[in-house]
Amino acid sequence: QVKCTDVVQAYITRIQEVNPLVNAIVKDRFDAALQEASQVDKLLSEGRGDEDSLQEKCPFLGVPFTVKEAFALHGMPNTSGLVSRRNLISSSDALVVSRLKQAGAIPLGVTNCSELCMWYESSNNVYGRTNNPYDLQRIVGGSSGGEGCALGAACSLIGVGSDIGGSIRMPAFFNGVFGHKPTTGVVPNDGQFPNAVGVRTEFLCTGPMCRYAEDLEPMLRIMAGPGVRKLKLDEEVSLEKVKFYSMEHDGGSVFVSPVDKEILRAQRKVVEHLETQLGVQVQHVTIHKMKYAFQIWSAMMSSQDSDGQDAQLFTDLLGDHGKPVWPLWELMKWFLGMSFHTIPAIALALTEKLMKLTPGGNAKLVSMGRSLRTEMMNLLGSDGLLLYPSHPVVAPKHYSPLGMPFNFAYTAVFNVLGLPVTQCPLGLNSEGLPLGVQVVAGPHNDHLTLAMARYLEKAFGGWVCPGKSCH
Repeated sequence: QVKCTDVVQAYITRIQEVNPLVNAIVKDRFDAALQEASQVDKLLSEGRGDEDSLQEKCPFLGVPFTVKEAFALHGMPNTSGLVSRRNLISSSDALVVSRLKQAGAIPLGVTNCSELCMWYESSNNVYGRTNNPYDLQRIVGGSSGGEGCALGAACSLIGVGSDIGGSIRMPAFFNGVFGHKPTTGVVPNDGQFPNAVGVRTEFLCTGPMCRYAEDLEPMLRIMAGPGVRKLKLDEEVSLEKVKFYSMEHDGGSVFVSPVDKEILRAQRKVVEHLETQLGVQVQHVTIHKMKYAFQIWSAMMSSQDSDGQDAQLFTDLLGDHGKPVWPLWELMKWFLGMSFHTIPAIALALTEKLMKLTPGGNAKLVSMGRSLRTEMMNLLGSDGLLLYPSHPVVAPKHYSPLGMPFNFAYTAVFNVLGLPVTQCPLGLNSEGLPLGVQVVAGPHNDHLTLAMARYLEKAFGGWVCPGKSCH
């Protein structure tokens, strides 16, 4: 019905219009994208192959997409916000990127992230700061923040993100879009920097971020490749038969902000809707160990893997095979305006040094994490869904995460539990900022959270355009 070049050009025009305000796309490949689009149009006009076989071979033929800059995309930078990598250009594609390209999708460019993808504000000394499309004074989240922002600002339709502590789900929440953290080990992490090693390979998940819920599943199929066989995406889901659970907060962790009233109200509305419209009974649960989510995540992130290999040090990553980085020295340089690193990265490196001093406490927390996983799996089974806040507060003002650094525990706990989670938008709050909820299932039951995402989009409207310019 429309030419591929027109679609790609429409997105390019949109990016040129709003990216100067939000700074989501940090390097584009517009000329190449338009060339690829005209090849698609040529292929279709020549009528080579019928539509069904094209649909099978290239389900995303001509669809534009964006990629978090931490992933390799041929000809694009791959710094992950590290100044020492600013001249590095990718000579190949990350596996998920190449799978999407083979499915016919056309990359428009790469999007901003936090330094080394380990903070929830996307700001670094290579590309600067990304601003929330609903309020430029607020954060986009991290580390896939540029990606969430590009989708929320209607600069992109589908995108590639990765998540080790909520890096897909927090930006999806702050920017009012859908983000899915798959079950661990389904989608390959190859071709991103930094990649996980040791025990962290069980926690890092690459996944789809989309403006519309219906795109999550086809995207996940392509990104997972043969790994999709571990899931049950072809199973029909009848939500009336699902066991629903709701937990409104973590039980009051001293490290984490209390959950905002409007976020609670949005979750309660979902519960009410499920009970009245679907006729199901939503059970309210209290899982006491969730109160220690931050401590459990930290301990498990720094634990040894089954071969006794130590977790990679963040300090080593900051150095990136160059000179070693001394966190205290970097902090002094930062105060003098002489450090190439961001304050969250320096703070994380310092925290890591302190964590090394308490190995005994860590072992206790790791075993608490394992028993929490068993408890969650027993609760959810193969037919259960848990509703849980995506974050305790709506998109905060720039820099304010420094005052509440552990709020990411609401998403991070599910990384170490290895469970599939979809963040679903639930309209805007009284200040016009996105609300949302996490939908969690047992391992390999991604089909349940994705079905719920489609249902919630119909019931609550899904993505809401920021401003008047995309109606």
